[in-house]
Amino acid sequence: MSDVHESAARALREAYAGGAISPMRGWLDPVDIDGAYAVQTINTRYWEAQGRKMVGRKAGLTAKAVQQQLGVDQPDFGVLFDDMAIADGGVLDAARALQPKAEAEVALVLSRELTDPQTTPEMVAAAVQSVHAAIEIVDSRIADWKITFADTVADNGSSAFYVMAKDGKALEGLDLYTCGMVMEIDGKPVSLGAGAACLGHPLNAAAWLASTLAARDEPLRAGDILLTGALGPMVTLEPGNHVRAIVGGLGEVSFTYGDK
Repeated sequence: MSDVHESAARALREAYAGGAISPMRGWLDPVDIDGAYAVQTINTRYWEAQGRKMVGRKAGLTAKAVQQQLGVDQPDFGVLFDDMAIADGGVLDAARALQPKAEAEVALVLSRELTDPQTTPEMVAAAVQSVHAAIEIVDSRIADWKITFADTVADNGSSAFYVMAKDGKALEGLDLYTCGMVMEIDGKPVSLGAGAACLGHPLNAAAWLASTLAARDEPLRAGDILLTGALGPMVTLEPGNHVRAIVGGLGEVSFTYGDK
């Protein structure tokens, strides 16, 4: 960890209250993977020291088209903290976000840890306690979402909040490959997708995440929540929006973004 990384991390933390900042190019090369994760780690440790509790991880950039847009050939990850959870059917205070967007996902809750750097989708499946329809509210501390790979990684995977359906399903019998997804805003469809859009299968994304974290000696733990990546395009939110996602076999999940 260098002084440059510490400075970048501090700038991102201050952006939560002070407003979005310019891209990280003054601190990080746009494809500096190691440097970006160093910045993310600094802030993760800072927030944990402030009392926030890590409850899981999120995978991002699981769509090949988005990877190509940012000039990378791999997904990324971020940390989920306890205070990022919004209750199913609940309200997210608009004052807590800067420039939020919503995307529908499949969430997994683990029954045991995954410590193998060569974790397979089958190994993930054996460790899944429940599967939930979910919505991730992504938000960038980088102005106008003008992000590179380094920007989003340093910024905790552009994560902000998440909503997970209260009632989960057993993995057995679910078809997470062909399951369809529709996300509505104020009753109108705004995003369509399927499980195959998430790195070919949500379990593929989870296996990549488990392997990557195990190789970093930060394995996924029993009880962890995994957001496996977007099933369709993300959509910009406006105050007063009611957002609902329906995922085939998993049911629905919803929240309201502030008041009009």
